[in-house]
Amino acid sequence: MAEDTQKPAAAEEVAVEKPVAVKEKEQAPAPVPEPEAPGKPTEESAAAGVEEVAEPEKPKPVEEEKIAQSASFKEESNVVGELPDPQKKALDELKQLIQDALNKHEFTAPPPPPPPAAKEEEKAPEAPPKEKEEAAAAAEEQVVKAEEPKTGEEEKKPAVEVESKAPESEPAVPAEVEVVVEKVATVDEDGAKTVEAIEETIVAAKPEVEEAEVTTTKKEAEVAAPSDEQTKDKEAEVPPEKVFIWGIPLLGDDRSDTILLKFLRARDFKVKDAFTMIKNTVRWRNEFGIDAVLEEDLGNDLDKVVFMHGVDKEGHPVCYNVFGEFQNKELYHNNFSDDEKRTKFLKWRIQFLEKSIRKLDFSPSGICTIVQINDLKNSPGPAKRDLRIATNQAVHLLQDNYPEFVARQVFINVPWWYLAFNRMISPFLTQRTKSKFVFSGPSKSAETLFKYIAPEQVSVQYGGLSREGEQEFTTTDPVTEVVVKPASKYTVEIPVSERSILVWELRVLGWDVSYGAEFVPSAEGSYTVIVSKTRKVAPTDEPVICDTFKIGEPGKVVLTIDNQSSKKKKLLYRSKTKPSSD
Repeated sequence: MAEDTQKPAAAEEVAVEKPVAVKEKEQAPAPVPEPEAPGKPTEESAAAGVEEVAEPEKPKPVEEEKIAQSASFKEESNVVGELPDPQKKALDELKQLIQDALNKHEFTAPPPPPPPAAKEEEKAPEAPPKEKEEAAAAAEEQVVKAEEPKTGEEEKKPAVEVESKAPESEPAVPAEVEVVVEKVATVDEDGAKTVEAIEETIVAAKPEVEEAEVTTTKKEAEVAAPSDEQTKDKEAEVPPEKVFIWGIPLLGDDRSDTILLKFLRARDFKVKDAFTMIKNTVRWRNEFGIDAVLEEDLGNDLDKVVFMHGVDKEGHPVCYNVFGEFQNKELYHNNFSDDEKRTKFLKWRIQFLEKSIRKLDFSPSGICTIVQINDLKNSPGPAKRDLRIATNQAVHLLQDNYPEFVARQVFINVPWWYLAFNRMISPFLTQRTKSKFVFSGPSKSAETLFKYIAPEQVSVQYGGLSREGEQEFTTTDPVTEVVVKPASKYTVEIPVSERSILVWELRVLGWDVSYGAEFVPSAEGSYTVIVSKTRKVAPTDEPVICDTFKIGEPGKVVLTIDNQSSKKKKLLYRSKTKPSSD
């Protein structure tokens, strides 16, 4: 007797409520983005191989933690006309900043060097203070002598001495000192001359050599510094540079807005922060040599660790990260045993991501994100130091240079300790990041995947019906899902009205049920034909049963699933007919 079809059990989603946000301080006119990956979130990512491109927040005061269902993440539109006005304004401002930078060739110019050490300005040699004091004392002494009464012959002598001594002191004193003595002579009644008044004037003048040097320096500065008009004319002559990311120009393409919106969303639509992130990403891509890395042959020994397979129900490509493969000691040693091998692993990971990104559709209405499936079964976890170091490096690079490329992070076969660890580091993650996370234990991993990915798109190793190589069915052939209740039978009837060959395949997750198939003709008095004798299928038996039957008369094929266990079972099946050659 057929049981009513039931919907799959809801997938487990675990999240921690966002901590109380603390208002950020006002930023400077040209802010530099804060580090995206604090220590703890990086360790969590390393343990799970998370390559999410969202940015954790800094530690903030946290309210009492509560386990709650996280609101499911919903992707925003990349069509400019559908954006809120503040986001449109931010996009326009970012475009203007980028255009100015392209005009000035700021993206390809090397980063400004650190300010040089302040050089001591060259000055004309100055006399030590001691020599200056001696010169001043000599001048005063001469003045005092000049003030004393003198006879006519003696009066002329000091003047000569002053004139003769002055040149001797000039070489020692770089600043010239001129002593001018004005004398007013009177004649007494007895005919003797006396000095009535003496006025002293000392004038300091800079050496001519220093004046000449200053004049030369000013002329050189005038020649070196062109006028504003000359600078503008020169900039007008140089065409703006062209900068591409993932094969798409930053401006001037219908896909450019999609790229810019990724950076804006990664920085919460803070224009200057997004602009800084773009400049840093372009600089890193040039330094890392992305174009050269894409052409390198880095081997295929990691093809079972990270691979793309199928799409989700919304059309996102699905990337699988299978960290249990690193239990293979040889594979682990070949990728993480020293710095050179870890660098090669990092190059391979970046190369894989770059190739995957270039297959995305960056048009405003296209699919430009992926879904990540992180399989933690037998994962080495954070205990493996070399793996942790390599994964941390990859996580940092992905967070800093690949913003908003993950639509959802699904963790399957999650061990109990990981949920506890995630609960601990959850306050450091933004609500946007947490809304993308989905966790599932080993018993419900397949059901969780089927919530987001159709069974025909899920590989056989994860409970689906998708297999590599030439098969009777492809991902375009839909699969029917049925829940078989405990201690009950479920039958599938496939009617056939003409001569043909019927092909079907089915699987029961966890099996431990009995399976049989028979053909029942429509004509009265005809005999039922046993197609597949009823047998018990154990969990370790073949994951998928494929069968065929050549039909010569109208009738139906009946598939029977007998579940005598105490647990409900998930049945997947599909069928199709092919023309008979007879």
